[in-house]
Amino acid sequence: MGKQVDVVVAGGGGFIGGHLVGSLLAQGLTVRSIDIKPRHEWYQVHDAAENVIADLSLLENARAGVRDARHVYMLAADMGGMGFIENNKAVCMMSVLTSTHMLQAAHEAGVERYFYSSSACVYAAAKQTDPNVTALREEDAYPAQPEDGYGWEKLFSERMCRHYTEDYGFTTRVARYHNVYGPHGTWAGGREKAPAAVCRKVAEAVLSGDHRIEIWGDGLQTRSFMYIDDCLHGTQMIMKGDSGEPVNLGSSELVTINQLVDIVEGIAGIRCERSHRLDAPQGVRGRNSDNTLIREIYGWEPSVSLADGLEQTYAWVYDQVKRSHQ
Repeated sequence: MGKQVDVVVAGGGGFIGGHLVGSLLAQGLTVRSIDIKPRHEWYQVHDAAENVIADLSLLENARAGVRDARHVYMLAADMGGMGFIENNKAVCMMSVLTSTHMLQAAHEAGVERYFYSSSACVYAAAKQTDPNVTALREEDAYPAQPEDGYGWEKLFSERMCRHYTEDYGFTTRVARYHNVYGPHGTWAGGREKAPAAVCRKVAEAVLSGDHRIEIWGDGLQTRSFMYIDDCLHGTQMIMKGDSGEPVNLGSSELVTINQLVDIVEGIAGIRCERSHRLDAPQGVRGRNSDNTLIREIYGWEPSVSLADGLEQTYAWVYDQVKRSHQ
């Protein structure tokens, strides 16, 4: 390290980070991609980037990571789907070290702009008890009652960004991601989110001929899911924008988990016999993104339909499942 770099992506070895590095490189930008994972565990490795393995929860590594950088995208966190975050609350909270030290280091280094990836998990649980959900507006984060563990860390780190802007004039941008999915994501092992998990289960049913799948919960819980291409566009748009307020970055297309399964079955061309595991982690009852603010500020919102995004995702997951069975 030591030469000027346009962009640092913290968590560049992760799902969203790997896609973001590719997008930035395609624009001719110089990119430093940093992740704690060994290289063989990175979701994507882009040879054109400066790829660094480092633990950014340590302040000296954060300082080295942001040195001579103009912009920083802070995506690094220890996280996963509902099965992971419900059973690893302390681990999720410890991401606050990375969030804190990256913000501190970026400010010290004179970074021009700093993007923090927050989450819909910051929203008050009391507003998410009904599958027929009222979409979540940005102000619904307060009074604070976020997802235990993971959501608290995200909300606290959002506030730190805000106060660094207020106290030091440091330019920060915050997006609240709503369930991002797509190819090159986690699809097995316990950290995967619902779209990839359903794609895997349906692919396994196709390949095995055993058309039975297990669904966590009664399947009536509702969510919206944002395709990775929309996430990349929105993330960079918010980074470049003029608003320092946290803004929802998510699809407003609401579906039940049962409907999600319907779509993937349709893509795969099979129907499965479903069993519902009612004791499984399932998170809040209903969650959707209110996109009024992002439309007002930017004149844009995520628009890739769930059917189109799942078609791409299922094809990729199917290939991974097939390869793992060979």
